[in-house]
Amino acid sequence: MSQNIFSAELNQFIDEWKDKPGNLIMVLHKVQEEFGYISREAADEVSKKLGVPLATIWGVVTFYHFFKLNKPGKYNIQVCLGTACYLKGGDIIIDELGKQLGLTVGGLTEDGKFSLEAVRCVGCCGLAPVMTIAGEVFGKITKNQIAGVLDKFA
Repeated sequence: MSQNIFSAELNQFIDEWKDKPGNLIMVLHKVQEEFGYISREAADEVSKKLGVPLATIWGVVTFYHFFKLNKPGKYNIQVCLGTACYLKGGDIIIDELGKQLGLTVGGLTEDGKFSLEAVRCVGCCGLAPVMTIAGEVFGKITKNQIAGVLDKFA
């Protein structure tokens, strides 16, 4: 990956954080903010710029669930599987999304429009089960409502 693939803003951020403690996680957050995920090429570039072994970078991005290794869809669907949502049918919502979109958790539709991930909590336990699409919250969702919700993003 050449330097010009990172934006000037990202390169400046990396330069500012290069010698600070805790820089790796901060830089990786900024890389993901720019690209939506951490690609192998981006990880290689961070490794070079910070002088951190690539194995260390992969250790961090695979340990913390926040970091994504796959490019998300235009509309990223998150289904909560925290305790309240799971007990109220979060797994049923994931299964139904899988059927309607032909997706598995971590997957991306062929057209790149939707991606699906299971998350542990979105902080809306009283609305369980909950899913979000592109940051919009859908609470007390049932499998019969999913098609209508997806139509909003078609």
